[in-house]
Amino acid sequence: MKAAFIDQLSLPVVAAPMFLISGPQLVIECCKNGIVGTFPALNQRTTDGFESWVIEIKEALAAFEAETGKKVAPFGVNLIVHQSNPRVETDLAICVKHKVPLIITSLGAVSQLVDAVHSYGGLVFHDIIKKRHAEKAAEAGVDGLILVSAGAGGHAGVTNPMSLVAEVRSFYNKTILLSGCISNGRDVASALQMGADLAYMGTRFINVEESNADDGYRQMIIDSNASDIVYTAAVSGVSANFLRPSLEAMGITEEMWGNSKKIDFGSELDAAKAEAKAWKTIWSAGQGVTSISNVLPVKDLVQQMKQEFLASIEALQQLAKRYR
Repeated sequence: MKAAFIDQLSLPVVAAPMFLISGPQLVIECCKNGIVGTFPALNQRTTDGFESWVIEIKEALAAFEAETGKKVAPFGVNLIVHQSNPRVETDLAICVKHKVPLIITSLGAVSQLVDAVHSYGGLVFHDIIKKRHAEKAAEAGVDGLILVSAGAGGHAGVTNPMSLVAEVRSFYNKTILLSGCISNGRDVASALQMGADLAYMGTRFINVEESNADDGYRQMIIDSNASDIVYTAAVSGVSANFLRPSLEAMGITEEMWGNSKKIDFGSELDAAKAEAKAWKTIWSAGQGVTSISNVLPVKDLVQQMKQEFLASIEALQQLAKRYR
């Protein structure tokens, strides 16, 4: 069974929750323009701060609906389900209290969490990079799987998107989202052609006016191409894709990219602060940078992608006529 909200979207897109980048303004503008907006709970330093963001988003979207009569897309929150995150239970309680429509889980798929979200009618999507992880998440009862394929930003996998979708679709009939190098409407159409139900886009939404990204970060994305993306565990101990110039600017040279241990950013910092410092100064992006050449308001980006999406589908329809 596929997520019912898909049919209500202006475009089959989820703007991925990005560490330090996604905040209320980005989420609100995405939802107002008919795509799913999301953010990581840990982008707020405390659970109280996290709750204030949830309230801000809910109130803004309710006001927009009352003012315009238009239905907004649902919003979502990313929870890191791991023993290293001491806030997961309290943050989940906030999500249940405010009936957050979509919960995106990372690292762990736990049936108790799924049951808690289902108790108020919410949905749980879980991100995976391997079939084995997908099978475990499916057993936990999640409503959707986010397939993070090779070339995606952040903690990407190494599997080709075509094979990853095929593997998961062979045993999973709920909602499938595809992540990795999706930067325009044509890419969204391609994701659906491969068998996904939704496109899961991160890097493209760094370069929107409503993101919290530094101007230098956005410009580096514009200036970069696929060969400037480095897949390394040297930053946080977990393999992820980063922009080569930002690694080099922090003195992380090519000889260090093969390191599997976290680089010491200062023994006075605890793990969470070290991680935040690393990701604030060393910028992550996916290979989809090659298609990004500007910074747009979310509204303009969604309109542009919708035109590209429809043009791509219409071109395929014409192509189908040729081969009938």
